[in-house]
Amino acid sequence: MTTPANKPGKPPVGHVLMTIIVLGSLWGVAEVVLGGALKAWGVSHRAGILTGVGMGIMGVGLAIFVGVLRKPLMLLGIALVAVLCKQLVVPVLHVSVMCKANSCLAVLLQGSALAGVVAVAGRRLHGSYLIQTVVAASAALVARGAFHLAGTKLAPCAYLLSFSRAGGFVDYMAANGLAWAGFSALLFPLGCRLGARLREPVLAVGAARPALYYSSSVAVTALCWVASGVAISLGF
Repeated sequence: MTTPANKPGKPPVGHVLMTIIVLGSLWGVAEVVLGGALKAWGVSHRAGILTGVGMGIMGVGLAIFVGVLRKPLMLLGIALVAVLCKQLVVPVLHVSVMCKANSCLAVLLQGSALAGVVAVAGRRLHGSYLIQTVVAASAALVARGAFHLAGTKLAPCAYLLSFSRAGGFVDYMAANGLAWAGFSALLFPLGCRLGARLREPVLAVGAARPALYYSSSVAVTALCWVASGVAISLGF
């Protein structure tokens, strides 16, 4: 994927923030609806699949703003919106924010890890499928390792505590980290390619028809949050 020769002007901050909200909401509804469906169906490596989906969505955002916005910190914004969407369990089910503490921690670590690795990769990220694959896999492994360490402190569960033994971290990474890395390596480059295709129309609509840009973004965001709320109320 290459950056267009004629780069568009830098988009307004409001447009960037709106895109972050939309992408974060899409990630959030995927965590709630797809995550609930995968759990109900008993699909293996559910966490790995959801990690890959999140990485793919962040790849879309990076590709849309390549050449006009070089701030991987936007990934933290996308992750934060996804976390807020997941935390709809609090007002809908009247539970504590700790109910989804570890899953929200995982999302934040994914955004943080990818932001860090993308910052190191720099412009090379958008010139090579191999680099995109390595970046995604590396970020997923970093996030998974950090999750093992932080999750046992934030909201320790029986599964995490089962690896609190000599050699447990290595076993944990072998059982979980490889799935995170594999799905991320697959879906992040696909997200980058989708973002590359969306880049010109998204930036063009934002520049020429800002009212349409904002109204459609608000509509998509509202749909994601309503769908998440309904899914949570139904037990997803």
